[in-house]
This record gives sequence, C-alpha cells and structure tokens, in this order.
Amino acid sequence: MSVSAAAINSTIAADPLIVCNGVSKIYETKDGARISALESVDLAIAPGEFVTVVGPSGCGKSTLLKIMGGLIPRSAGELRLAGRPIEGPRRDVGIVFQSATLLPWRTVIENVLLPIDVLDLGRAAFRERAQKLIDMVGLTGFEAKYPSELSGGMQQRVSLSRALVHDPALLLMDEPFGALDALTRETMNLELQRIWMEANKTILLITHSIPEAVFLGDRVAVMTSRPGKLAEIVAIDLPRPRSLAAMGSPEFGEIVTHIRGLLNVGGHLD
Repeated sequence: MSVSAAAINSTIAADPLIVCNGVSKIYETKDGARISALESVDLAIAPGEFVTVVGPSGCGKSTLLKIMGGLIPRSAGELRLAGRPIEGPRRDVGIVFQSATLLPWRTVIENVLLPIDVLDLGRAAFRERAQKLIDMVGLTGFEAKYPSELSGGMQQRVSLSRALVHDPALLLMDEPFGALDALTRETMNLELQRIWMEANKTILLITHSIPEAVFLGDRVAVMTSRPGKLAEIVAIDLPRPRSLAAMGSPEFGEIVTHIRGLLNVGGHLD
C-alpha cells in the first residue's frame, strides 16, 4: 500500500513531469532567526498523475507548492519541470488557491481569460478554449455573471477554469475546497475528478482532509511536522472513476486509518 519517501522515484514512470531532489527551504525572521520549513524533499510526479499532500499544521505543504510554482525560491536542492529548472513563475504551471481571488469587476469569462491577457497570448486564440472550460466545469450560461452573483463552489469552478485556460502542463492546488461547506466540497471533489480525467492534466493538491486526499489521489504524500519531510508515499489502489460511496468501503477506510496513524505520530492536521 505504501513506499518510503526514498523510493518515490522508482514508483513512477521513467520520465516524470516534475522532479524535486533534496528541496529545502529556510526562512529568516526579522530578528535573524532561521526557521527550517522544508528539509530534503524528494518527489517525482508522472505525466497525468494526481498526487495529494497531507501533513501536520505548519509542516511546509504550502511552501512546497509555492516553490514548485516558482512563487518563492528554494534554499537548496534541484527542481525541474519537463526537464527545465524552475527558477520563477512559468507559463506551463497553473495554480488554484483556497480563495478563488476573482476580480469583482470582470465577468466569468473575463476572469477565465485573465491569464491570457496577463501573458499577452492573444484572446482570439483562447476564447474558444475558455468557453469549453466553462462548459466543462458546468457553468454554461453564467459567462456574463460577476463573482458576486456566484456561490463559493461556482467561484472555485471559475478559478479552476482560469488556471487551465493557458493549457499548463502542471496544475497546483492549495486546499482549493477548504472554505466550502461539506456538501459542496463533496460535489467539487467529484467534479475535479471528472475534469482531471477529461483534461488529462498532472495535478498536485494540498488538503487537510485525509478522506479527500485518498478519494482524489493516485498517491498520497504524507509529510512530517516541521521541518517538513516526506514520511511516506501511500499508493491508492482504488478503481476510477470513484464515487462517494467508495468512501464507505473497507479498503478506503483502511487507507485513511493508515494515514491517520502516520500523522498522529508527528502531530495533528491543520
């Protein structure tokens, strides 16, 4: 069911899309103290794979995602996406955060097209793709609506479409459903699984929900308390597509219990 962090690279395709080798991050406070957030993280993700990450509060999950997205620099280690070093923000990475962060003065389709405008890729070539993504996430007919006219779940669907509109190779998601109510969150889990299977994207998703991590992931990366390391990679050998009923199966429960046991050793979930 699981493999050690040291054996991660041997469990995936020979040609991974993204590789982290010995990635570490040290923050320096205003008074000169040094805080180690991440320590020697090794992680390789295959093209088309869905990897989820769980860990104790403050273990560096979001720090790892920001480093992979080129938003903050690493302190040590090597990080490559499609064979090229990640040294800053890249066009082939899409990011979805917990807050949808939509621009209130732009309509749904205008928000989806925002990366196209920022990257100056030319609207004409991407408007059809934007519409297809809106259709894919179930927002057909809402193209001219503003964020204030949408529910939280609908706003996250717009955010997801925006992250995919420029066709990134890698999609990073930082607790994207954490602010949603339980029923909407379950619906979004089903929708994300469907969209991932249709779009054939590589996804890394951070969550504080163990069941969500197991439901969505091909593998679950379990992190230790700070400084964050990869304690174990848990392979999720459950058929797809997964229904919510799968969460009640003995196999699902065993995996959740195993991961919960790993986390109870080093801390609690945030």
